[in-house]
Amino acid sequence: MQFDDRLATVLKFRADGVVTSRIQYQQLLDLLGTQQHHAQGEQIDQALARFTELGRQIPADERARMLTQGNQRLRSPRLVALLADTEPVVAQAAIQRAQLSEAEWLDLLPALSPIARAAMRQRNDLTPLLSRRLSDIGIYDRGLPAAAVQVETPAAVAAPTAAPPAAPIAVLPEALPDNTREGIGAIVKRIEAYRKARPTIDALPAGESPRLPLGEDQHFTAPRIVRAFDFAADAAGRIVWADPGVYAMVVGSSLQALGPDLAVRMRAHQRLARVQVAMAGAPAISGSWQIDAAPRFDQQTGAFLGYHGRYRRPASATTEPVSTAADGEADRVRQALHELRTPVNAIQGFAEVIQQQLFGPTPHEYRALAATIAGDAARMLAAFEELERLARLDSGALDLEPGETDFAALLTETAHQLETHTRQRQVAFEFRGETRQRLVAIGQADAERLAWRLLATLGGAAAPGEHLAIGIAFTDTPTGSVQFDFNLPTSLASKDEAGLFHAAVGSVPQAIASGVFGVGFALRLARAEAKAAGGTLTLVGNQLNLTLPGLTASAARHSESMQHKGG
Repeated sequence: MQFDDRLATVLKFRADGVVTSRIQYQQLLDLLGTQQHHAQGEQIDQALARFTELGRQIPADERARMLTQGNQRLRSPRLVALLADTEPVVAQAAIQRAQLSEAEWLDLLPALSPIARAAMRQRNDLTPLLSRRLSDIGIYDRGLPAAAVQVETPAAVAAPTAAPPAAPIAVLPEALPDNTREGIGAIVKRIEAYRKARPTIDALPAGESPRLPLGEDQHFTAPRIVRAFDFAADAAGRIVWADPGVYAMVVGSSLQALGPDLAVRMRAHQRLARVQVAMAGAPAISGSWQIDAAPRFDQQTGAFLGYHGRYRRPASATTEPVSTAADGEADRVRQALHELRTPVNAIQGFAEVIQQQLFGPTPHEYRALAATIAGDAARMLAAFEELERLARLDSGALDLEPGETDFAALLTETAHQLETHTRQRQVAFEFRGETRQRLVAIGQADAERLAWRLLATLGGAAAPGEHLAIGIAFTDTPTGSVQFDFNLPTSLASKDEAGLFHAAVGSVPQAIASGVFGVGFALRLARAEAKAAGGTLTLVGNQLNLTLPGLTASAARHSESMQHKGG
């Protein structure tokens, strides 16, 4: 048995000079280029990192020349992807030199930049499937059909002249010389053949779902103004996939370049909700946009994979009257609450003045009444705050604070705080399921509100001696959501969704009040908060199912370790 240690031997030496850098770059190119597609390991990662580092020290033209000279072999899809993401001249040379199978090309195609895809189109060994896939994503053959080769034939043996077509493609001026007219006629015929060979599909009206390319010999054309499109971005924020029609205009562009605030949120792997940006480019996509996107994580390693979401034009009064009406209704609710809050604040202030005897001695009876009035005013203000919060969440006027929270640990801490009230009635929360740490994409303050609202509502409605189970599970969705299942107490288990979320004040006895308006309002507010965080709160059987978008606790350390390896 033989052991191939050539890669380890090359990595052992450090290239400090110009000549040694070029030699080691060529050595790594030779060794990495022949690696199998399934080759993995720390040594290969180090070699690719050293290869990238050396590439920054060598001019692009010289690197492209290394790829094209001699019998250079390039059979590693991973190395081809790395080279295709560099300068255009290097990317074109790498794509032309690569020796990959059809399956490897198909797997690599979504990650290639538009320049690399254009270079791939120029290869003369494309299979019909690869050629069709390139056409589906907007990379077409730019050349006209080849002109027919005309062979001069002696007059004695010349073939009989074919009859002229009944309907000529174009009428040419008779004053032109015969040879000129024949040349222009041939060009016109070639253009007509090229046009007929490329039928197009008219752009779909706004609001309709785009057609998928299912093998038709057709391509999509974008409307004059694009209203919305779906996209997927890699871990660096570069768009690698988009809807047909806008694919060629947006793929390769960077989300992080759209603004520093957006870049900060992406580096923290936070959910993007109604982010307003301005895009420059083709007339069809330039202008103002709103981005909604969710992060994606690897289910096995927890590594951050990128985002998938949708671009949409900001809503206007002419295009979305329903949203405008909802916003107007929320504004009226907020205005009414503001008008109510002002006199209640005044009453509370005067009651506190009397209770604290700021204007002089006051009988104890009056002070007791003033304290009761101040407490009632505080409860009314808290009720106004809850009403306004629900109105703003339902209308989309309020966004939850972005951040990351270990919600399972927060639930455990909240249950411990409630023990002073639940222990007397022998009510307890039992946590079941996974115990490893998993963060959710919601700020600490908003997460504490949601946790307290749910546990106080369920614990307050529980009968003496009841134990309420809380299950925790990590779902297998693209975003790695975290799911919490809350068993309902007996007093709520018999209700359907309408009866549960619209339970009137006082209809369910509560030992602990999580809000002024009762169980139904508290759960509706919790559902609105979960929705604003990108999750859901639904009734499934006799359980409340809470789902929140997940984050990985080790993402930052993982990135740092990879940087340490690369350096």
